[in-house]
Amino acid sequence: MARGSAARVVTANALIEGDVVWLTAEGRWTRDLRQAQVFSDDESASAALAAAEARSGEVVGCYLANVRPTPNGPEPEHFREDFRRRGPSNYFHGKQAEA
Repeated sequence: MARGSAARVVTANALIEGDVVWLTAEGRWTRDLRQAQVFSDDESASAALAAAEARSGEVVGCYLANVRPTPNGPEPEHFREDFRRRGPSNYFHGKQAEA
């Protein structure tokens, strides 16, 4: 797949809680990857990333993550992103306890 056609989402960490968040089409942050807006071209993905980085009072560590679009919403392409959405693995609490 050519770089310009990769499906990507904007992800970051919520500034106060540290939770992993994704940018939605409405411009809000969600803790549910299935609600994230998927970008399929470099221009719109880069613009969304720049806008997200400007929201430094809300999030830190913004970047684009590759995903696979599915009928149930985007799924991570890389194990790192799958790990991030599940939370820390050293204790059975938080997001892991809910699964």
